[in-house]
Amino acid sequence: MKIGLFIPCYVDAVYPEVGVATYKLLRHLGLDVTYPEGQTCCGQPMANAGFEKQSVPLAQKFEERFKDFDYVVAPSVSCTAFIRLNYPRLIGHECETAKRAMDVVEFLHDVVKVDHPLGTFSHKVSLHNSCHGVRELGLSSPSEQHVAKFNKIKDLLQLVDGCQVVEPERPDECCGFGGMFSIEETAICEQMGRDKVERHIQTGAEYITGPDCSCLMHMAGVAKKQGMKIEFKHVVEILAAGL
Repeated sequence: MKIGLFIPCYVDAVYPEVGVATYKLLRHLGLDVTYPEGQTCCGQPMANAGFEKQSVPLAQKFEERFKDFDYVVAPSVSCTAFIRLNYPRLIGHECETAKRAMDVVEFLHDVVKVDHPLGTFSHKVSLHNSCHGVRELGLSSPSEQHVAKFNKIKDLLQLVDGCQVVEPERPDECCGFGGMFSIEETAICEQMGRDKVERHIQTGAEYITGPDCSCLMHMAGVAKKQGMKIEFKHVVEILAAGL
């Protein structure tokens, strides 16, 4: 099984430690991982801003870079969801790389089926369920559907020694980031972020964790601005801690 590691542009530029942790974790599990050079942004920002045509060359380049891999794994639910759901339409044909693109959480849970102890992280963490992960990738159960509750992120975190996982009130409510939404509706975005961070803090957790750096970045900015005392880590950093 050949895995192509896709590191989204904002992870590469702002949170490179998340990319390193993803690679380290996949290698620790004995997987054949390659980071193809020359990879670029997936095109999500352009499409979300209404310039969808500008994302087409990036989609085509992505398919060319990753076409020879069995799976394309990324530490980002929003980028993965964009690739999987939009590339076939943007490129104009059934895109094989889009079918094989997976967020690292769903890949470890559904494909690798990790069920043995991972690293060590002796802290209480509050789990943030990013919207793309809940409603487009199926990482956890959406409350509005009234289905049996499940959470693939929590399943993996419970394999980490010493990690106590809790969830806030309204566990799958949006944090308010949403890319362009944060620019066009700044006041609403900020209030949603403040409400979300406060609910996470009310759990008594030391850290907020989740599968998408964009949500964590937004909440971390709100927390810093408001003087809220809580730390942030991507879920893959916790899964790889101590390995």
